[in-house]
Amino acid sequence: MSVDVTRTGSLTARLRLRTGDPSRVRAADRIGDGLLFGLCAAAALLATVGLLVIAYQIVKGAWPAISHFGVGFVEHTAWKPNFGQFGAGVLLFGTAISSAMALLLATPIGIAIGLYLSMLAPAGVRAFVGPLVEMLAAIPSVILGFWGILVLAPFASAHLEPFLHSTLGFIPLFGSPQPSGSSVFTASLILTIMVVPIIASISRDLFMTVPRELQDGAAALGATRWEIVRGVVLPSTASGVIAAAFLGLGRALGEAIAVSQVIGAGTAIHASLFMTGDTLASRIANQWPGTSRMHVASLFYLAVILLVIGLLANLMAQRIGRRFDYYAPSGGTAR
Repeated sequence: MSVDVTRTGSLTARLRLRTGDPSRVRAADRIGDGLLFGLCAAAALLATVGLLVIAYQIVKGAWPAISHFGVGFVEHTAWKPNFGQFGAGVLLFGTAISSAMALLLATPIGIAIGLYLSMLAPAGVRAFVGPLVEMLAAIPSVILGFWGILVLAPFASAHLEPFLHSTLGFIPLFGSPQPSGSSVFTASLILTIMVVPIIASISRDLFMTVPRELQDGAAALGATRWEIVRGVVLPSTASGVIAAAFLGLGRALGEAIAVSQVIGAGTAIHASLFMTGDTLASRIANQWPGTSRMHVASLFYLAVILLVIGLLANLMAQRIGRRFDYYAPSGGTAR
């Protein structure tokens, strides 16, 4: 067997350069470590400063309304700019109902898609369906809202709402349908379409990280596919799936354009999902920049409320995720 002496010699020389002067190697490593730490710390600091600046500007803009209305702004339902009356009650209700319904629908759908793509689908189907699901997240919200006006709202008004009313009409949530189709129910369906690809993509990646040995071991003990999913896959990824659901909730809470196109801009609280409504984000988008100083400050006040809700949702996601961690913080004991 012949050996390339020139190539071997050059390799030996490079190894000698790396190992011949340990102090030079250690100095280069220290410089690299310092640069890496500095870049990462700067990125984290930039994100923190950006969040603080945004929060400061929003609170500053909302301060006239905060000092004038106080905490009562949250529960008041009147929103009459011409009379100087402003309250966030109707908007908070619409935001909570539409986001909760979207999360209720999107979470099981997203988890099911993630399980199918990671464990059940053939390789060819997985390569085709996976990118299609992710492409849903790339559709601009204004396009989804436009599609909701032209297609989803008429379909919901003609088929979905009458069916739900005839089946579950004894529940106040499913009252008489509206002929226009613009309702909290339609807005929730639009938000569901937006949230599903987020939960599905993250769940799929999480399920694919479950060690194959654990699944094969459970199957060798006689576990069925459903028992493997229920006893191995879902418990070991529960915290990540919950975080994915709350990430989708953040998308639902902050969506403005698509919701404003299909929700109907209602001004009252209704028990039925089929009535018109409004949300914090859509009201800000529809009425900005306002008609008076107090109107602008009230819109900023809505933004403050939305920011607080988003922060609380993230903190809750972290707390719930820690409670459902499969491994203890020490890394060795299962909960």
